[in-house]
Amino acid sequence: MPTVLVTGCAGFIGSHLCQRLLADGFRVLGLDNFDPFYDRGLKERNLRTLLAQPRFTFRELDLRAGAAALETAWPDPTDTPDVVVHLAAKAGVGPSVQQPLAYLDNNVLATGHLLEWLRQRGVGRLLFASSSSVYGNTRRLPFNEDEQLQQACISPYATTKLAGEELTYTYHHLYRLNVLNARFFTVYGPRQRPDLAIHKFARLLRTGQPIPVYGDGSTARDYTFVADTVDGVVRGVRYLLAHDGVYETVNLGNNRPVPLLELIQAVATAVGVEARLQFEPMQAGDVDVTFADIRKAQQLLGYAPQTSLADGLRQFVEWLDAQGE
Repeated sequence: MPTVLVTGCAGFIGSHLCQRLLADGFRVLGLDNFDPFYDRGLKERNLRTLLAQPRFTFRELDLRAGAAALETAWPDPTDTPDVVVHLAAKAGVGPSVQQPLAYLDNNVLATGHLLEWLRQRGVGRLLFASSSSVYGNTRRLPFNEDEQLQQACISPYATTKLAGEELTYTYHHLYRLNVLNARFFTVYGPRQRPDLAIHKFARLLRTGQPIPVYGDGSTARDYTFVADTVDGVVRGVRYLLAHDGVYETVNLGNNRPVPLLELIQAVATAVGVEARLQFEPMQAGDVDVTFADIRKAQQLLGYAPQTSLADGLRQFVEWLDAQGE
């Protein structure tokens, strides 16, 4: 069975992906730098079940250390991955507005180091985790992968993700790297980062605090349950393994934007309390709507999200209960 290297393996999506890959019989190499954006203990908890698996190997590593550090981490040629899934990145649109250079360092420079290691090591397949934020406030809905995105990005985070896509194209063009860029759309579910809206809303609701509403509540996001996103990624891994000469970009979304006020009501229903709202000005860098055109992912990968918002929120709240939150 092929070997997959997952960067950012201890995070929300990364830990779910590793779990799924192991269940499907893959051998998995995982790396993470435990970026302090949120509590290291949460990521270590995500890793526990993975570390017990004999086909999983973990290294703590910061990609900013360069290609040589990756070579030191996995010097054995038998540890050369067949595919790399690059999830590692400094996350969050809002914080990137305050720390743009940190995002360039972690998301662009680090990606360059990884790509250079792939070239030197002879690894020929990469799935790069991009973001719906690259579309900015593009007016054509739903967002299509063919959209021209010059001057579309309105946050440093979005800019770094689009820069990552440009880097992957360069390595495809020059060094024949097979690439699938997967643009994620607001992933949620068990293990979601504590700073993200659904997790934050549930916590506030349970403690009787008001929910901050930025703008008039009409902004909308294409919320995608983590198992559906992971299924798309695994399908992408299998696609890369089966094809050569690949350079593709796909949306992994749910194809249904949910307005903010509707989301708050859905989270309140899942938690079982009434929501109190506190209206605030729009935040810098936030886009008005995200809406994935998923036809290409359906045709190319057989991608078909299955989880309704209500069911996904139910599973998320059950996970919160199990964590004692």
